[in-house]
Amino acid sequence: MTIWQPDLTQIPGPRYLAIVDALATDLRGGRLRDGDRLPTHRDLAYRLGVTVGTVTRAYAEAERRGLIKGEVGRGTYVRGIHPGNSYLPEPRSDGLIDLSMNYPVSTDADAVVAASLQAMALRPGIGRVLEYQQNRGRDTHRAAGAAWVKRHGLEVSPEQIVVTAGGQHGMATVLGALAGPGDIVLTEAFTYPGIKAIAELFRFELAGVEMDGDGILPDAFEKACRSGRARALFCMPRLQNPTGAHMPAERRRAIAAIARRYGIPVVEDDIYGFLIKEGPPPLVSEVPELGFYLASLSKAMAPGLRVGYAVVPPAHLQRVSTAVRATTIMASPPMAELAAQWIADGTGDRLAAQYRNEAIARQGIARDMLREFPYSAHPAALHGWLTLPPHWAPAHFTAEVRQRGIVITPAEVFAVNGARPTRAVRICHSAARDRDELRRALGTITDLARGAPEYQTGIV
Repeated sequence: MTIWQPDLTQIPGPRYLAIVDALATDLRGGRLRDGDRLPTHRDLAYRLGVTVGTVTRAYAEAERRGLIKGEVGRGTYVRGIHPGNSYLPEPRSDGLIDLSMNYPVSTDADAVVAASLQAMALRPGIGRVLEYQQNRGRDTHRAAGAAWVKRHGLEVSPEQIVVTAGGQHGMATVLGALAGPGDIVLTEAFTYPGIKAIAELFRFELAGVEMDGDGILPDAFEKACRSGRARALFCMPRLQNPTGAHMPAERRRAIAAIARRYGIPVVEDDIYGFLIKEGPPPLVSEVPELGFYLASLSKAMAPGLRVGYAVVPPAHLQRVSTAVRATTIMASPPMAELAAQWIADGTGDRLAAQYRNEAIARQGIARDMLREFPYSAHPAALHGWLTLPPHWAPAHFTAEVRQRGIVITPAEVFAVNGARPTRAVRICHSAARDRDELRRALGTITDLARGAPEYQTGIV
């Protein structure tokens, strides 16, 4: 029997789920292997100081996820993580540790998807999801979207929901409906780079608005509005990508008041909203007549779903619906059906909680290892914003880090026209395959940041 005793001190949430999460982490890290026999329920309960019922519930959940298997009369054995039953970032073919993407990490995709698809297959009339649907999505799918955004503090009618093919598609359809060639869309000074591709496609311009640790500065936003060319504001008030800024309620009210005064639509991307259990409601709730709210399930459930929800003011519904029709006719109904099922039966909430718990644990590791440097990140964020010492330029630092086998992203990638230069890099903790890999990568980054760059002078 394997003497396995997980450390639950850094894992928040119910103890039975903490045991499952620790089991999955130890599998990824190689501390448990396929075929290892686990302690009995009573033995593990005694070691951890929990009830036998807690361990029984944990083992049942781990078996449901496909991580372990119980054999009557013989005990409980590790089933292992195999290709096809784990939902983890694939190792890069070049061997690099990629910390450049925010990626939800799960270990039980096989069990979750298999059970959900079986339930879908038995539903009467399920074949109708393969037919053409409304551009905005089926009624049931829009109702699921309304239920999902309500979890994040925004209560709207399903009639205001447009189902999109993920967050990027939601951004494209909404911004494409609001701005065209020669128009200006305002963003934070450093923003998600996907919007740059959208701006190029629709030939509108981006203008960065100065920000601080609480997000966009009201005075800078009002100055940009006075120009008369701005057609919309795109922003991320919660866990801003890449800086991690988190906008407090008072700042949200100030931004909303300025938007209303100048008639500027506000497009709020809340893809990371599921990571925060408490906090102020979405910014758009302060200005609903001008507010567009974007939610995506890519981080909260699975990127491959390609399902998102756009909350659209009634006056703009037809235009956004037309944009969906022009780009993809409709979001994939089978995927939207699966998403609706996960929202209804609690699978989505469980996945989101699992990702949140892992994000908190990894963020704690990053905060500890990077404590000697200016490092900003919310305790539950999937990424952090590291300001480098004066002798390091972000592009040079990321190149040196890559030489050591790690990929991170320099501030320049996120900068919008007019943004002040900053010596910063974004580090995505969830992209590491396990916590040990994250520690190794952060150790390399820390060691390099402490040192000085080795400039070489060419001889001609």
